[in-house]
Amino acid sequence: MAIVSLPAATTPRYNVYNIKVIILLPLLLSGCFDRYRTTDSLCNDNPSLCQPLNLNDGQCRIQRTNLIWQRYNTLQMPTDEHKFKELKATKEYQFCLEYAARIEPTELKQRKTKRMQALYHSYESIERLNQELLSSQDPHIIYYRWGQGDKKAKQQFLALEGNKKLEHPELQLALASYYIGKNTVKTLDILHHSLSLYKPNDEVNINILHSLATLYYQQKDISAAYVWTSVASNHNQNKKQKMASPLIKNQFILTSKERQRLDKIALNIIAALENGQYTRIESLPNINN
Repeated sequence: MAIVSLPAATTPRYNVYNIKVIILLPLLLSGCFDRYRTTDSLCNDNPSLCQPLNLNDGQCRIQRTNLIWQRYNTLQMPTDEHKFKELKATKEYQFCLEYAARIEPTELKQRKTKRMQALYHSYESIERLNQELLSSQDPHIIYYRWGQGDKKAKQQFLALEGNKKLEHPELQLALASYYIGKNTVKTLDILHHSLSLYKPNDEVNINILHSLATLYYQQKDISAAYVWTSVASNHNQNKKQKMASPLIKNQFILTSKERQRLDKIALNIIAALENGQYTRIESLPNINN
C-alpha cells in the first residue's frame, strides 16, 4: 500500500481523523458480522429459513442449526458452492429426521407432526437444490450427480481428466475409483498424484492410503503393501507412537531388518504428507513374502 505524505500543517488534523476511523471501523464491522449472535435472532429476522423446521425440539438440534446457518450463507451468496453445502446439510438433517419422526414424544404430541412436516420439507428442499445444481460445472457437484446415478454427469466428470479443475485430492480419488478393476497401474498413478496435492497440515483421506495398501497387496508387492498399511495405521494415531502396530507386523512375514528399513520409509512418507511435500517413491526394497 502506498504511503502518501501530507503537508506538515495539516498532519495533526488528518491524524486525529485517521485515529477516529481506526477506532470506529472495528465497531462498524463488528455490527455487521455480529448482527446475528444466536440462531434465534437469525430466525426472528429471517423466518423463511427456519419456520418449516422442527424448531424448539431437542431432536436433530445440531443438524437443524447447521442447516439454518448454511441457508443464511446461501441467501447472502447464492453460489453453486453454497447451494451444494446447503444440499449436504439438508441431507444430514433429513437423515436425522427420518429417525426422529419415528419417536413417539411423551409430551406435546404435535412435535411428531412437526417432525413429519419438517421431513417432507427436507425432501422438497433436496429436490429443489438438485434441480438448481443440475447445470453446475463445479466438478465436485458433477461427481455428486454421477454418484446419484446421472450417466451424463459421469461422462462430464471423466471428460475432465487431465484438467486443472480436477486437481484436488478428493476429485483424484473419485477418478481413481473409476479405474479400479480396469487399470491398476493407472489407478496407482492417480492415487499417488492425489497425495501430492495435499497442502501442509491438510487432513489426508484415509481411503487413499487404504486403497494403495490394498492394490499393492493384490499385486504381491509386499514392501509397498507394508509401507502403506503402516502409513494408514498411523494416520490418526498420536505421532509419538511407534511406527507399526503388532497387528500390522503379524500380517507380513518380514525380518527385523526389513521392517526397520520399511518403517523408515513409512515415517518419511508420513512427514512428507504432513508438510504437504509428498512425492512418489519410484521403487522400494524388493521383498518376497
